[in-house]
Amino acid sequence: MEKHLHVVCLDVPYPADYGGAFEMFFKIKALHKEGVKIHLHCFEYGRGTPEILNNYCSDVKYYKRMEGHKGLSMKLPYIVSSRANPELLENLKKDNYPILFEGVHTTYYLHEDALEDRRVFIRLHNAEYLYYKQLARQSRNLWKKLYYLNESRLLYKYEKEIASKASILAISLKEEKKFKEEFKAQKVRHLPAFIGWDFPLCKEGVGNFCLYHGNLSVAENEKSAAWLLKHVFNDLAIPFVVAGKNPSHHLEKLAHSQQHTCLVANPSEREMQDLIQKAQINILPAFSETGIKFKLLNAVFCGRHIVVNDQMSNGTHLESACHIGVNADAFKSLLSQLYRKPFDEEEIRLRENLLHHFYNNQENARELIKWIW
Repeated sequence: MEKHLHVVCLDVPYPADYGGAFEMFFKIKALHKEGVKIHLHCFEYGRGTPEILNNYCSDVKYYKRMEGHKGLSMKLPYIVSSRANPELLENLKKDNYPILFEGVHTTYYLHEDALEDRRVFIRLHNAEYLYYKQLARQSRNLWKKLYYLNESRLLYKYEKEIASKASILAISLKEEKKFKEEFKAQKVRHLPAFIGWDFPLCKEGVGNFCLYHGNLSVAENEKSAAWLLKHVFNDLAIPFVVAGKNPSHHLEKLAHSQQHTCLVANPSEREMQDLIQKAQINILPAFSETGIKFKLLNAVFCGRHIVVNDQMSNGTHLESACHIGVNADAFKSLLSQLYRKPFDEEEIRLRENLLHHFYNNQENARELIKWIW
C-alpha cells in the first residue's frame, strides 16, 4: 500500500545552506528513497520555488508568510502566528494522510484544534523558547532584546500546550529530555538529524591553520568568534581563520588586529568546504545549548581534529569525535597538543562508525516510517 505524507516546512528547504533547510531537505530525500509519497507545503519568503523539490515530492505547494506587523499576535509567538494560512489548512483537509510539521513554527492549526482526527508529528528543530531566551541575552539592541524575551515567554506557553497534541520527534537528546520532563510530553522520541554525507570526507595528515566557521551575522556565532580571538588566540601564536557570512565591521577589525589571525568574509560553499577540510583543527565553542549545530556535523564528517565545549557537543552522539574544553585555558592546551598531531585512519573509522550507527539517513527514515505507520 502506498504511503502518503504531508510535510509542512517552515521555509523552502532548498538550497540546503543553513541548518534547518539542510535537515529538512535530506529528510525529504531519504523518505522519497524509501517510497513515501510526499506532499510538500512550504512557507516562501525570499528563497524562491526550486524545481529540484519536484524530484522528491508528489506535489509542492507554496504559501506566503505574513511578515511584519501583519503576522503579529498578542497571544501567540510571531514565528507561529505569521505562518497562519487558511489555504494550508484547506489543502491538509483534502485527505486523511498523516502530517509532519517541521518546527513548532508551522503548527498554528494544531493549536487551533483543526486537526484533531489526524496523525500528527512535530519535528523539533530546537527548544524554541530557550533559543529565543539565549538570543535575548546575546543581543546588544534593547528593542531586539525585548522582542526576543517576549517571544521566549510566548513560546514557553505555546510549546507546553502543543506538547500533548502530537507525537514529538526531537533532534537531540537534550530536547527529548526537556519535553518529557518540563512539558510532560507522553509521545516524544529522539530522531537524529538527517545529513548530506554518506561517508566521511575527512583528509588524513596535517593542516596548517585552525578554523572557526558559521553565519557571522548571527549574534551567537559572532560572540563565539570574538571570544576565540580575544581569549584563546590573544597569546596563542597559531594561525587562526574565521570564515562565514556577513561579518560585522567590529569582527573584521578584531580578526585582522593580530598577524596570525584573519577573516574570510562570504566564502562560496565550495570555498567553505575547502577550508573545513584543509584546517588542522575546527574550533567550535557555543554559548547556547539548544538543538544541534550543523556546523559541528559538517566539521565531524568533513574536517580533521575538532575542539568544542560541552554546550556544542552535549546530547549529539558526536562527543567521541571531539576534544572538549571547559574554558579558554583548556582550549589553548588542546590546540597546542593537536596542532602538529597527524589526523589518521583510525579517526576516520570512528567517524564512519558514527555515520553508520546514529546519522544513517536511510535507517533513520525507516524508523520514522515505522513510527508514522
